[in-house]
Amino acid sequence: MLDPNRRHLGLQGASNFRDLGGYPSSHGRHVRWRQLFRSNHLGQLTTSDTAVLRQLGIRTAFDFRGRDERLAGLCALDDIAVHSLSIEPSVVPALRARAMAGRLNAEDALGLMRDSYRNYIRNHTPRFRTLFDHLLRDTAPLVIHCTAGKDRTGVACALLLHALEVPEDVIFEDYLLTNQFYRRDSAVRPDLPEEILQAIRTVQASFLTAAFDAIRDDHGGLEHYLRDGLGLGAAERRALQDRYLTR
Repeated sequence: MLDPNRRHLGLQGASNFRDLGGYPSSHGRHVRWRQLFRSNHLGQLTTSDTAVLRQLGIRTAFDFRGRDERLAGLCALDDIAVHSLSIEPSVVPALRARAMAGRLNAEDALGLMRDSYRNYIRNHTPRFRTLFDHLLRDTAPLVIHCTAGKDRTGVACALLLHALEVPEDVIFEDYLLTNQFYRRDSAVRPDLPEEILQAIRTVQASFLTAAFDAIRDDHGGLEHYLRDGLGLGAAERRALQDRYLTR
């Protein structure tokens, strides 16, 4: 992998904002730099952060947060067109319910995280399909984000990199970079035990693997899912690759 610090922009108000450029694809091509970005939410951007985003020419954001999450942190940059692809959070409410019932431990939390990734595929494929519909219209430079930029965003970006024929090991490396860069807002303190928070505040390869397992089990494999679930036939794949890969 290229030096991860080259792709991390070091924004003060969005710690997990990073470039998907430079990753290798097939036939010697690479993902184009400064076109596709992923991030945590954009509601706490500083003045210097907004200057960076304007300099990058980012025009569009795809926001996978639920309703209350969006209202709590509206995009701080007025000239970005924000497309809401809402996937309501499910893990923390489920953990709270288990805590109230007196049956909660770290393994429960990890299991719920894996379940949530399976459910992204099983319940929210139309959201990902809408993302790809937009990507095929050439709205770049653009940013894909949710609250932390790790789970819903992680699956969306993994699917995008797969569609661009980036090797799977590289996709997992990109996914796991969240553990290096993301810094949670210190003012947000969910009412859960610390061991539970530690289990859900990071990403693990098993989480993303759970999403791919659901794709295999429910759709017969990733190629079928890209075609039938996300509407990416051969022509669409070529168009996507021509748009976002070097020639």
